[in-house]
Amino acid sequence: MHPTARDSQIPAPPSSLVEIVGGGLEIGEGHFAQLREIAGLRSGDRVLDVGCGVGRTAIPLTSYLSPDGGYEGFDIWPEAIDWCRNEISSRFPHFRFSVVDLFNGAYNPQGAVSPSSFTFPYADDEFDLAAAIEVLEHVPEPEATVAEMARVASGHLLVSVPREPLWRGLNMARGAYWGSLGNTPGHVNHWSKRAFVSLLSRYGTVEEARSPFPWTMLLVRL
Repeated sequence: MHPTARDSQIPAPPSSLVEIVGGGLEIGEGHFAQLREIAGLRSGDRVLDVGCGVGRTAIPLTSYLSPDGGYEGFDIWPEAIDWCRNEISSRFPHFRFSVVDLFNGAYNPQGAVSPSSFTFPYADDEFDLAAAIEVLEHVPEPEATVAEMARVASGHLLVSVPREPLWRGLNMARGAYWGSLGNTPGHVNHWSKRAFVSLLSRYGTVEEARSPFPWTMLLVRL
């Protein structure tokens, strides 16, 4: 039986933080299942979580990743990282979290660092797996982010994005974001499944391409 966030020693993040990212710990449990089932995550692996937010994915991983492995997560959101350090790293020192001051027009317009010039603060091949789950749609210069993920990981990438134009069509069907033709605020990139496979194929071999409704999720072997 796989561990869940409910098995953890860690309290749930406050609703004030969860509401900003949308969705609670059940989403992180889904991410953990995907890491296990699609990426074959092992307890001794080293994992990088790009755009880790308020630790939804990290929390269930604390019941699985051993100190022989480890976890690094970073985000542009200082309040979320502070919470993760106080509540997760304090209990699990092999889980570490960092703030990066990246420019993002929607979420960090005063950010000092351009995503196109940002070098991840990790060595080549430092991680077994790098993940960006429900992140790249928000990131200016996503190719630069994927290239850095591929540099610091030695095994696989696991990435997911909304499947377009389905995503925007679903938004409009429920009467949301008509003024932007269904585009969710903060989404600056839009990929069909085929286009996303084409992008990630530049960095490795796409071993799996899944379509958990309404997303595209790819496992890339480096």
